[in-house]
Amino acid sequence: MWRYAIVAAGIVLAVVVVLQFRGSDHHKSSKSTTGSAPRSTETRGARVVHYTLGGRDEIAVVPKNTDHRLLVFLHGRGAGPDQFLSNQLFASLARPGSPVVVMLNGGDHSYWHDRSGGKWATMVLDTAIPDARRRFHTTGKVAIGGISMGGYGALHIASLRPKLFCAVGGHSAALWHRASAAAPGAFDNAEDFRRNNVFTAVSKLKHLQVWLDVGDQDSFKAADGDLARRLSVVLHVFPGGHDSSYWNSHMGAYLAFYARCSL
Repeated sequence: MWRYAIVAAGIVLAVVVVLQFRGSDHHKSSKSTTGSAPRSTETRGARVVHYTLGGRDEIAVVPKNTDHRLLVFLHGRGAGPDQFLSNQLFASLARPGSPVVVMLNGGDHSYWHDRSGGKWATMVLDTAIPDARRRFHTTGKVAIGGISMGGYGALHIASLRPKLFCAVGGHSAALWHRASAAAPGAFDNAEDFRRNNVFTAVSKLKHLQVWLDVGDQDSFKAADGDLARRLSVVLHVFPGGHDSSYWNSHMGAYLAFYARCSL
C-alpha cells in the first residue's frame, strides 16, 4: 500500500512542476509582445503613432494639448526613431501648446543627405514633411532638429530650403571641416562631402532661428563651436559626452527652443 502512496505522490509532484513550467513560459511570452512600446513609464497623455512611409518604420508623438505645429526629429548614427522616446520627451510635451513630433528613420548611417545610397534629404523635404502635415493636420512652418548624425542632417536639410523652416537645432551635431576627417561611411567620397558641407551653407542658415549644443567632453565641440561663431549664435555647452544620458537630460531645453518657432 505504501508503494502506491509513493507513486501517487510522485505523479502529483510531476503535474505541479509541469504546470509551473508552463506558467513561466506563458509569462515570458506575454512580456515579449511589449517590445515595441515606448521606453517610458508615462506618455503624459500623448499618443504614440507607429506608421510606415516608403518602406521605413516611422514614429510620431501627438501631445494631448498640441498646437498643431510640426517638429521633425532626426536620429543619430546606429540608432533609430525610437532614440527620442524617453520620459524627458513626454514630460516636455505635456506642456500646453506643444508640437507634433515626427521621428523619421534614416537608416544606420545615411547622414541624411542625397547620396548614392538614397535621396535622404529629398525624402524628408518632399515626402516625409508633406505626409506628416496631411497625416497629423499640422500648420505653419516646420521646426527640424537632430542628434549627432541627425544634428548634421537637420542643419543640412534646413539650408536646402530655409523658407520651409522656422527653426533648426543641432544637438551634438556631427560636423567636420574636411572629408578626410569624417567618420567612415558618412559621405561617399570627397566630392559628396563638398556638395553637402554645412559650413558652406552658413548664409542660408542665418535666416533661421538656430540652436547648437554639445557636451564639454564631446569630440565635436570644436567644430560645433566654429559653426556657432560663423552663425553668430550661442553654442550651449553642458557637462557630458556624446550619449543618450546627455541628450535626454536637455530635452526640456530643446523643446522650449522649438516652442519659440515662429509660424
